[in-house]
Amino acid sequence: MLSDRILNMGYSKTLEMTSKARKLKELGYNVINLSVGEPNFYPPSFILDAAKKAIDEGYHYYTPISGILDLKKKICNKFKRDNNLNYKISQIVISNGVKQSIINLFLSLLNKNDEVIIPSPYWVSYYEMVKFCQAKPIIIPTTIEDDFKITSKQLETVITSKTKIFIFNSPCNPTGSVYDKKELKNLVKILSKYSKIIIISDEIYEYIIYDKKHISIASFPEIYNQTVTLNGLSKSFAMTGWRVGYMGAPEWIAKACDKIQGQTTSCVNAIAQRASIVALTYNPKFLLSKIISEFKFRRDLVINLIKNIPQFKLKTPEGAFYIFIDISALLEDKKYNSYIKSSNDFAMYLLNKCHIATVSGESFGYKNGLRISYANYKEKIIEAFKRIKKLLK
Repeated sequence: MLSDRILNMGYSKTLEMTSKARKLKELGYNVINLSVGEPNFYPPSFILDAAKKAIDEGYHYYTPISGILDLKKKICNKFKRDNNLNYKISQIVISNGVKQSIINLFLSLLNKNDEVIIPSPYWVSYYEMVKFCQAKPIIIPTTIEDDFKITSKQLETVITSKTKIFIFNSPCNPTGSVYDKKELKNLVKILSKYSKIIIISDEIYEYIIYDKKHISIASFPEIYNQTVTLNGLSKSFAMTGWRVGYMGAPEWIAKACDKIQGQTTSCVNAIAQRASIVALTYNPKFLLSKIISEFKFRRDLVINLIKNIPQFKLKTPEGAFYIFIDISALLEDKKYNSYIKSSNDFAMYLLNKCHIATVSGESFGYKNGLRISYANYKEKIIEAFKRIKKLLK
């Protein structure tokens, strides 16, 4: 008999949709995958060379649980260089992707019935991880009219004596929204009044940003001591399968996460860590400029293609590589609502009828939404929208 914990946990909808798309592809269907959050670029050649060199030099063994000292030094430098954050080596923990960093934090901090504030739409795993820890997700809903951003008033309204964590994601998956300095300052005014609330800032899409500047919320000194900053190499350096994520945290939290990791996965792959040392030596703003330009081109391409589909409504995303569409008009249309009653239905309809993989908004806590990833080739994006437009006609 399975545990209540696992029976109460949902599957990751992004990975589930990717799996379904893969099975259809294996059956011979021409599936276009616009569901997966994975850049379709190779990591830069100097990173690949560093990994090969690490193999030749014999880095085949366990490293310290929280990471190689040289990599921790690079991470401290990166935080100072790019985010104006001062972290000591003792405040850094390197994990198997940011996903592990988050569950380490939740397991370290949460007791039964503690409350975790999550703005919606949210990345799919936040909600399920909180439930897994027997804590309670407190959702702050947003709208497309507000660019999917919460206000300080909304935040303060949901804070209670049981609030333990506020999890924050900018640039945001799935919406691509980016908070500016003024918006952050308003949130900080509230959070600084509640020093016992831990702020977890997921900044994995930091470098994939277009016309705005990324600002780390921990750079506001009044909340630095209650903030954990998360980042990694998966998205910016196209190293999703290498599984290198890291945190800068108050020392007592870093020690707790080291303890959790020591009893679960132990250290991160030694070769990947050695390659990451080289990756973080470079300033990504210059290194990734061509990739960011390509993502911006694809974003604008998708926006223009969506303009020809009247059932879709959107706001221009400022970061990440997703378009989050409001499909309320389609769900309310009598032409479709006999067989499309939810965004889950619509995502499956697209997959089965025209072999386009997307992810429903319900997975992200926004029932009338649909996430489309444009981390795919231009030709495939154009073909995908031709099929969607034809289907909805």
